[in-house]
Amino acid sequence: MSVVCGSICPVRGAPTILHLDMDAFYASVEQASKPSLRGKPVVVGGLGPRGVVATASYEARVFGVHSAMATAQARRLCPNAAYLTPRFALYQRVSHVVMGLLGELSPLVEPLSLDEAFVDLEAGGVPPTGAAARAVAERLRRDIEVATGLTASVGLAGSKMFAKIASEEAKPDGLKIIEPGTELEVLGPMSVRTIPGVGPATAETLRRAGITTVAETAEAGEDELVRLLGKAHGAGLHALATGHDDRPVVAERDAKSVSVEDTFAEDLTDRTRVQMEIARLADRCVTRLRGAGRSGRTVVIKVRRYDFSTLTRSETLRGPTDDPAVVREAAARLLEGVDTTAGVRLLGVGVSGLADYTQEDLFAQAAAGAAEAAAAARAAGDAEGAPHEPETPQEPQRAPEGPPQWLPGLDVRHDEHGPGWVQGSGVGRVTVRFEEPWSAPGRVRTFRVDDPALHPAEPLPLVRPADDQPPGPPAPSGSPEAVSSGAGGGSGEGSSSP
Repeated sequence: MSVVCGSICPVRGAPTILHLDMDAFYASVEQASKPSLRGKPVVVGGLGPRGVVATASYEARVFGVHSAMATAQARRLCPNAAYLTPRFALYQRVSHVVMGLLGELSPLVEPLSLDEAFVDLEAGGVPPTGAAARAVAERLRRDIEVATGLTASVGLAGSKMFAKIASEEAKPDGLKIIEPGTELEVLGPMSVRTIPGVGPATAETLRRAGITTVAETAEAGEDELVRLLGKAHGAGLHALATGHDDRPVVAERDAKSVSVEDTFAEDLTDRTRVQMEIARLADRCVTRLRGAGRSGRTVVIKVRRYDFSTLTRSETLRGPTDDPAVVREAAARLLEGVDTTAGVRLLGVGVSGLADYTQEDLFAQAAAGAAEAAAAARAAGDAEGAPHEPETPQEPQRAPEGPPQWLPGLDVRHDEHGPGWVQGSGVGRVTVRFEEPWSAPGRVRTFRVDDPALHPAEPLPLVRPADDQPPGPPAPSGSPEAVSSGAGGGSGEGSSSP
């Protein structure tokens, strides 16, 4: 619905596009699952020398820690924070719950990441009024906290850009509405970096031209922006700077590729190790590919060398596949043409040209058929008493397995003490804090790293399952006791640093 106005005519006359952004998502999940960390600085990300911060809790942000910062720098700024390894499987489970709640509001939900999405409320039958949209958003925030123990920030506006700006203004744990007709008043004083698509390079180009705010960007005019940035980027930036954003909420965002990559704490120079890592990444890539119900026909490897030079190699198969052996072999062939002797700091494997079906590799089928024929021949020989050579199983060579790698933040279970998480390890010892998301802050105990009673475990749900509730009268609806394992409140005992 359009409205008549001065310099901007939004697509809608009511703030019925919702943008949801979970607050410090990874860190908040860790705080919700670890009572001793609530209210304390938490940093989630890579913990090695080249690690990067994925998310920092608001308590850590006070010290200047932020995402994409080197973990080593974060440790200097906030040495007493808890530095934890990401648990993506748990984050995905929590995200699934949140996205399910969004799906109940509208058929048009556009996920941007695990913790962020747009929702078209009008498509879900919400009346096109600010009051109706606000009521839905407030109920959504309550439902998310009850279901996950986490908080979310929500923005409402007549377009996607302004809904996202509103959610940023609402952080943390808030709700903000930008009413149609007030967009330019809100947007004008903001930094040009607020506009989607304006990164550091574009911002620097504009700064050199004396343009730093959105209002200055709009005043520069489309011709000047095209001169500075090129036709497509300049025209698009001018439209957004003047508040024109007619992008619809798109329910399906079709992935064009699936890939995984790892950065190594030390450069890899051993060729055998590089080959093993490529094979491992190929298997991880196929696991993710199958999880999405897809297949692909182009295998890509990525190699970043010691000097940060990066190269890619690709091979297109005869048809789509999700066979790990096929992807592994293709990645190995691609690696043969890459010189890694000087050292490799990053490796990646990806599959593109995605499809919803598989066309099995003909050579793989032939090999399988030959194996079946050989097995049948051996069986026939056994039945007839024919002599044959005893079969020697060809097991792949593996390095001897040592004790588990106890990374900070990961879940464990002890035969005597129950569930807990790794607070730190070193010098042959591992320190574990025993607590559950719905318990009080737990006690800390130290074990040998090879203690047979200590085992890796799956993460517990953030909210206590209904069939595991302790006896007692139910809490009244809306009372603090009715919301399990909230992310705020509570104080831990002792140091929370692993």
